[in-house]
Order: sequence, then C-alpha cells, then structure tokens
Amino acid sequence: MRLLFIGTTPFAVPSLHTLYETSSREILAVVTQPDRPQGRGGKLSTSPVKEAALKLSLPIFQPEKVRSKEFVQTVRDMAPDVIVVAAFGQIIPQRILDIPPLGCLNVHGSLLPRWRGAAPMQYALMAGDTQTGVTTMMMDAGLDTGDILLQSSLSLPEIENLGVLETRLAEMGAALLMQTLDALESGNCPRKPQDPSLVTQSPSLPPDIGLLEWSRPAEDLHNLVRGVTPKPGAYTYWQGKRLKVLRTEWSEISSALPGMIENIGGNGITISTSRGALRLLEVQPESKARMAADAWARGARLVPGQHFEPMESVEKE
Repeated sequence: MRLLFIGTTPFAVPSLHTLYETSSREILAVVTQPDRPQGRGGKLSTSPVKEAALKLSLPIFQPEKVRSKEFVQTVRDMAPDVIVVAAFGQIIPQRILDIPPLGCLNVHGSLLPRWRGAAPMQYALMAGDTQTGVTTMMMDAGLDTGDILLQSSLSLPEIENLGVLETRLAEMGAALLMQTLDALESGNCPRKPQDPSLVTQSPSLPPDIGLLEWSRPAEDLHNLVRGVTPKPGAYTYWQGKRLKVLRTEWSEISSALPGMIENIGGNGITISTSRGALRLLEVQPESKARMAADAWARGARLVPGQHFEPMESVEKE
C-alpha cells in the first residue's frame, strides 16, 4: 500500500511515526502547513509534523493551498493508494479526495458526530464531557461529515487538561489508524453514516476564548481552563496585568459576589462566581514563571474581599 500522509499538529505525529516504524506500507511523502512567522521576532516556525518528517528523511510538501492545480497534479503524479489526514488545517478538495482508490481517511480527535470541526478536544473539555475518543472517517467534501469507519473511546477525568488529552488521543489515534488500514486492505472495513441528530460543532477558538468571566458558573470556568491549557491559555487580570490561570478546582458553594476573593491560603485562591466558587491552584504572572496561586497572592498582597475585574471582554493588544 502506497500512502500520502497529510497533517500539521502534535496530534498527527504519533500516526506518522507509527506508520513509519511498524508498517510495511510505503509513505510517498508528507504534506503539512507552510512555515509561519511566530513570536515578536517573526522567526519562521515549522509544524510538528514537518519536524518529524525531517527526522525520518521523508519527502515534504508545504502547499499554501492544497486546492491549487499544481498541488492536485502533484498528488495525481504520486498515485497514492490511500491518503491519511490528521489535524491538517486546510479543507481537502474533492479533486484530491477522488485520487486514491482506497479513499482518503481522517483521524479525528472526537467520537463523531460529536464535535465536528477544528477544535474537538478543546470543546469536549470545555463542555465537561465525561467521555471522548478518536474516530477514523472516510472523508467527503463536507467538514467532518464522512462515514465513520472505526472508533475508540476513553473516559475524561475532571482534572485532565488539553495537553494531557491530546497526548492520549494522539496515541490512540495512531493505533486506530493501523487497525483501519488493515481492515481496508482486507476489504472488511465497517462503514457507518453519521447520525445528523447527534451533530455538535467545534469551530476554531476565538482569540479571547481564555478570558475568565466571573459572571459564569464555577464549573464552566474550571472546564474552560482545562480546555485551553496549555494553549492558548486561560487568564484574568489583576491591577491591569494579565494573570494566566493554569490549574483550578471548583465547588458549588459561594458566599460572595462574582469576582470577589473569598479566601487565600492552603493551596490556592478561592474566587466567587455566579454559581459556586473557583479555586485557583496554579498561576503565571506576566514575565514570571508558573507558581502556586497562594504564593503569588502573598507576593501581590491580595486580601479577601478584593475583586478580580477583567479589563475587557476582548483584549486589545
């Protein structure tokens, strides 16, 4: 089996490694997003998939647009039997989907049809889901609308964040991909249409997604922190400066107005919300290392009764 691998983020890397290390299948090339400038210096940054492909000495393509005529012809010339896509970041056009005789497979980080879209793991955590998983899907022209091939599920502990979940699902996705390719080769791969009544969407996250609004319930804020940690990160403001919030817990009981500090000590800072209280356990002030929240509070001279007040609903740089 000759295959073309398409992916960008860390979620896709275990699938590429597993294909290379444990499979007799031929990887014709790796397609990933172009290098992008990042940080204040604008230094070009390569994708995790490109870094992995370079170490494996695999051919790499980085088209600005995969729908371009030039790239479509490149894929035709390679003549892959199957195309594997995992967390790529561009929509694959029908002209490419039609090329491989065994189809174009997607490894998706949710139990479809729940959480179609660009950020399934983030939305599963932010929604407080207790179960999620990975799906291999036969791609079509829609956005994550193709038939389900195989699925694997796992439970979601309340303390798990995005960084941990992505690692777990990436490894699970790699194993599921191998099972799916084996089933395709044997001609015995199951295929099931998605139930439209169960569809939920997970679009790209807005820039201000991590802002903690104390008018929301504590449970929602706790799940938000889980869903955006480590990136893009949750945050609030104290005296005009951004404070990243890295780890929290929550309770149903609150005795003050939203945003008020109820107590400091033990292992955190307890802040009231519209329903319940959020306890900050680990934070990172501007230009400083991460630290225990109560240690930061002592240094910043916080006292119960003071208020956290977000500067704006959307931060302006």
